[in-house]
Amino acid sequence: MKVMILAAGRGERMRPLTDHRPKPLLEVGGKPLIFWHIERLARLGFKEIIINIAHLGHMLPEELGDGSRWGVSITYSDEQQEGALESAGGIIKALPLLGEKTFLVVNGDVWSDYEFDVGFDLKDDLAHLILVPNPLQHPKGDFALQGDRVINDGESKYTFSGIGYYHPKLFQALEYGKRALAPILREAMKDELVSGELHEGVWHDIGTPERLKAIELSRS
Repeated sequence: MKVMILAAGRGERMRPLTDHRPKPLLEVGGKPLIFWHIERLARLGFKEIIINIAHLGHMLPEELGDGSRWGVSITYSDEQQEGALESAGGIIKALPLLGEKTFLVVNGDVWSDYEFDVGFDLKDDLAHLILVPNPLQHPKGDFALQGDRVINDGESKYTFSGIGYYHPKLFQALEYGKRALAPILREAMKDELVSGELHEGVWHDIGTPERLKAIELSRS
């Protein structure tokens, strides 16, 4: 299974840290955040990684190279000319690199102990989302769970972790350009084509310098 790491965002809330360095290259535990993702993916058997780049995008290939140091192959989907295309827009542009089978997408700015599954089977679904308990900064959540179905509304909503498995068919009919992911998922949910699970382990959205510092403190 191929995997895409979303790493193109500007990281406005992380300024001034992201004025001179892309957010995925900010360090946690003495090494860039994206290194942790790549190391875990490699350990779990993923071999082909696509990374989209935009803000200070040249720095990621300079830092990561072709992935050989981790025993993986890294390909870059370059959005520097257009500016970041948002999550779905970035995936749509990268579809020729992602192939025709199920692929995994991971936000480059999350910190989690979720165990990525290189053999995950979507069956007849178009997406499988990893949800997490709502953090303080996002108390209302995004989606609800009804058994293994992710639905738009429900008594208890959870937060989308930024980790999901997708079939290319979810995106193939969509036009190229800047596009958010949530509306696409909500449409698929209406047809009951989105499954999901609740991950109650470690998960953090590293959206601000304060949250980055909190992770560092929790590890010390």
